[in-house]
Parts: sequence; structure tokens; C-alpha cells
Amino acid sequence: MSAASSSPTPTPTSYANTPTRSVSVRGVDFVYRELGPDDGVPLILLNHLSAVLDDWDPRVVDGLAAHRRVITYDNRGVGASGGSTPDTIEAMARDTVLFVRALGYEQVDLLGLSMGGFSLPGILIHRLGVRKS
Repeated sequence: MSAASSSPTPTPTSYANTPTRSVSVRGVDFVYRELGPDDGVPLILLNHLSAVLDDWDPRVVDGLAAHRRVITYDNRGVGASGGSTPDTIEAMARDTVLFVRALGYEQVDLLGLSMGGFSLPGILIHRLGVRKS
């Protein structure tokens, strides 16, 4: 019988082959992917209405992740994330704050597309440590 390997899991070099992970937020599993260096303030990408992890263009995410940690996720009730979709932008913003905190981050940068960008004021109301948006 051989011993388990103590080698670390290889770090993905492209969003196209980045594994999907999950984190529980108040009993709801949110799926996400993260890529890029572990140091510094991460960039959270907020997607448009009904978009899922695979809607992000790997060339864009790879370019951003060349210099910093980038995290994408499926909103509650969308794609592979559990639960029901939020009824309001305010609830979506609250989910984002809870998701970021569940990952252990106190400060992040945000980049939102369409409805993802529309949720930014709500995220700020919830006092997430956002440096830029």
C-alpha cells in the first residue's frame, strides 16, 4: 500500500481548466472558481442576469488573473448554486457580501457586468470592504 502523496494540487493556469468549488452560505451552497496569485486583494467578478460560471470568457479571466486573484461565482439559485433566486437586487447584494465573507475576505475589489454592476450600491450599503468598483 502506498502513502498518500503530499504534493500540492497543481495551480490551474487557465480559467478553462479551473476546478469548480463550493462554499456554504447560511445553508446554501454557492459554486465558484478562483484563479491567480494568492496574495493581495482579490477581484470578484459579478455577472449579468442568469449568467453562470461558464459565461465568463477564459481569455478575459486569464488576463486579469495573471496579476491578481480573480473569483467568479454563480448567484443563489442560478447555475450550480443552490437555493432560490433572490427577489430583489438588495437580496442579491446581501448574498454577495455573505459569499465574500464565507471565503474569509474582509476587503475585495468588484467588477460587475449589467445586473452585477447594478448590485454594487447594495453591496456598499452592507459595508463590505470594497476598494474599487
